[in-house]
Amino acid sequence: MRRFRNVKIVATLGPASDTYDTIRALHEAGADVFRLNMSHGDHDSIREKHRIIRQIETDLDSPIAILADLQGPKLRVGAFANGEEELEPGASFRLDLDAAEGTIERVCLPHPEIFAALEPGASLLVNDGKIRLKVTECGADYAETEVIIGGTISDRKGVNVPDVVLPLAALSKKDRADLEFACQLGVDWLALSFVQRAEDVQEARALCNGRAAILSKIEKPSAVEWFDNILAASDGIMVARGDLGVELPVQNVPPIQKRLVRKCRTAAKPVIVATQMLESMIESPVPTRAEVSDVAAAIYEGADAIMLSAESAAGEYPLEAVTTMDNVAREVENDPTYTEIIEASRKITRKSVADGIVAAAREIAEATDIKVICCFTQSGTTALLTARERPRVPIMALSNLRGTARRLALSWGVNCVMCGELERFKLAVISAARAARTQGYADPLDQIVITAGLPFNVPGTTNILRIAPCQESLIYSTDPG
Repeated sequence: MRRFRNVKIVATLGPASDTYDTIRALHEAGADVFRLNMSHGDHDSIREKHRIIRQIETDLDSPIAILADLQGPKLRVGAFANGEEELEPGASFRLDLDAAEGTIERVCLPHPEIFAALEPGASLLVNDGKIRLKVTECGADYAETEVIIGGTISDRKGVNVPDVVLPLAALSKKDRADLEFACQLGVDWLALSFVQRAEDVQEARALCNGRAAILSKIEKPSAVEWFDNILAASDGIMVARGDLGVELPVQNVPPIQKRLVRKCRTAAKPVIVATQMLESMIESPVPTRAEVSDVAAAIYEGADAIMLSAESAAGEYPLEAVTTMDNVAREVENDPTYTEIIEASRKITRKSVADGIVAAAREIAEATDIKVICCFTQSGTTALLTARERPRVPIMALSNLRGTARRLALSWGVNCVMCGELERFKLAVISAARAARTQGYADPLDQIVITAGLPFNVPGTTNILRIAPCQESLIYSTDPG
């Protein structure tokens, strides 16, 4: 299904979007990737959503990416005798391992690993940062704190620890079970929560064993600090601005988002900007102007994808939310300023033959009347490198591997088309010309650029570029091979 925009849309599925008709409507409206949130719903409901997506993919002959988002370890306080308490600024409050119900003076925090990492002066954030505590004294099984910002604390509210790297694995016991389930199901991407270091990504990759690509969620200050190593270990990145904005001053998030997006572009790895993009559309059919500007800003930065969470999963207007994102994306990408910004931020160090091939393809396409860049790809690398160039003409990725086509549905500007296994370059040229005509990218008298690797069906061998007509009789007459 051809899109008339380059940025991709990720839509989270949930109670508001769990039927065939709704999910198909979301895909036709613009959703390129569907996110299955492993924090909500049991394996049976997730399996059913996966089945529906794959049925829609077959019915529409349109590769669709499925992203399974692992929950990650959840740090929560225990229960209170009264259900909740009101903490006043300046008061003392104790966190400990005592399982007794909480009071105005203390509550259980059943995570000894937190106490092991804490030091006096560290901050603890409760209930999405609404309550801030400062550690004054701590030991192996307790932390005495001063209430800096007060508020209502109630049963099992979440706790964030922004100042220290916790000795916690990114994969909990539940995550490991969910990871294996998702891989057996056949998802294309796994989003890894609570990433603090590259080792967290490597652990997940070993468990995946090539069955899914790994996308690291950047939601902790330590992940920002060690981002280069995490990026190198990952296949893609999600800038999870919700938790990031809790653990860091909110004014720090926009420049961090910009830096991370640019680093991902340089590395030719897809990056999603996520969280609260059209939050008001959970209850309203129309977004705020500020939300539209936020979505537009991510597109101007060159993000590969923008994501809907509760808007499409539990909101009253999931279809309208996807349509709004699609409309904003088209308008932004038609703005001449968008092209200026994207091209001004293209900073690429080209070191390989493949880098040179895709750069030449872009330059030739933009300097002449080329209609589309067609790249044959096994692993997806050629398409990712082409997308990194951010060309002004469409990118059509052709692959005989459905898994590759699905994963590329997350990448900027890449339109995926299935093709048969090829052994001769002339057949590849003919296949590309046919696909360009069928998909509406070019007419018979137009020209296209084709990139591929010889020998065929060997990942990482991009070494050939060809300009060809879209008319098969002309291909035969000009290329006897």
